[in-house]
Amino acid sequence: MPAALTADDLLVIPTFQNLPPETLTWLLTHGQPRAVSDGETVAQPGDAAEVMMAVLQGGIQFFTVRNGSREPRFRVGAGQISGVLPYSRLRVIGGLGVATGDTLLYLLHRDQFPALEQASPELVQRLVALMSDRARDEARGQERDEKLRALGKLSAGLAHELNNPAAAIARAAEALAARARAKPALFAELVGHCPTPAAMQALTALAVPGESPARTLSALEGADREDELATWLEEQGVPDGYCLAAGLLEAGLRQDQLAAVAGLLPPAARPSAFAWLEGQLTTLHLIRDVQEAGGRISQLVSNVKTYSHMDRGGDYAPLDVPAGLDSTVNMLGFQLREKNIRLTRDYAPDLPPVRGQVSSLNQVWTNLLDNAIDALPPGGEIMLRTCHEGEFVRVFVIDNGAGIPASVLPRIFEPFYTTKQAGDGTGLGLDIAQRIIRDHGGRLEVQSRPGYTEFCAWLPVSG
Repeated sequence: MPAALTADDLLVIPTFQNLPPETLTWLLTHGQPRAVSDGETVAQPGDAAEVMMAVLQGGIQFFTVRNGSREPRFRVGAGQISGVLPYSRLRVIGGLGVATGDTLLYLLHRDQFPALEQASPELVQRLVALMSDRARDEARGQERDEKLRALGKLSAGLAHELNNPAAAIARAAEALAARARAKPALFAELVGHCPTPAAMQALTALAVPGESPARTLSALEGADREDELATWLEEQGVPDGYCLAAGLLEAGLRQDQLAAVAGLLPPAARPSAFAWLEGQLTTLHLIRDVQEAGGRISQLVSNVKTYSHMDRGGDYAPLDVPAGLDSTVNMLGFQLREKNIRLTRDYAPDLPPVRGQVSSLNQVWTNLLDNAIDALPPGGEIMLRTCHEGEFVRVFVIDNGAGIPASVLPRIFEPFYTTKQAGDGTGLGLDIAQRIIRDHGGRLEVQSRPGYTEFCAWLPVSG
């Protein structure tokens, strides 16, 4: 049992400083000390929130407990106050509190708050101001955590998006290197057989890719055509005809075109000639693949720039709503393809700009689309629609999922309320989305029935 506290002990708390002596006496009379050893539990998740805790010595580290693991949340050090405060609606402890070092606490039960208000309205006012500051900091922290959660999800999808073209470039570069190394020997062998200028002209005339028959033939027909060409090449003395046939067909060449060139070439030159031709055509095909993959990466970088608003400040400015929606869709492309979700756009023509912060509005579109993707089964559908109505632009995000139950709908915008599995959501996405839309002078509405859920954001037209 700790020794009785004195007024000087309480004065380490800034909130208690410069109070009348009778107020400090009241606190000493109606509260009690508690000594806690280093590492000892101060509060458990689910405990009733019943006391105000002023830390006189040591500190308390609070953790969020998820799936049996502890994640640091915040720390209360000497001189700070935690726990319940006057007029607080906190009823249940949400985190695990553990003492850091030997800790001495001053505890005041919430049942004493009415009497405290009579004894010292000034102190109650200070504590209410402290609660307001704490609530504001908590809201900011929650919004930051929600942004980080969304960013983490987008980053995972973006990593998949970038990995595919990057891997394609790496594969193409390796194949290009192999063909570049082989070309000098093939060219030397071909020239060594002294083909005529007409034969060389006919051969090089085919070294331009044409239309691939793969687009018009079935897989079975394509395989038969490849077998026929491979057999013909081997009849011309080409030992690796099966290795060359696929590349020649992919470039759109037919057997009769190759036969015309073969008739101009000495038989001994045909293997090196057709090997050189296939290598040249495949090289051009690989270069095209590298260009397409590089273009895809450039497009993704452009999408990130548009989504994150990297080239503009955070002030309110006229914004193109469809551009923001499209950049968000591109950022979520992996999630959409992973569940084979069909997305359609119905944008009104000549839509006026809205006045807002693009990064904030993109967070709204991300939350709404992310929720729709989570709610849909594989093969579901999402529609993005915009329209101009009076002084507002209306933005709709519609999905054909199971719908939101009628019992849930009235609470859908409540902070921390979520229907997702534990660990899958914070329950803050829609609350943050609603606050952002309100900050823009608009409103966010929802209606739902089985097979149809519609979120509609109203945003004032710029100017």
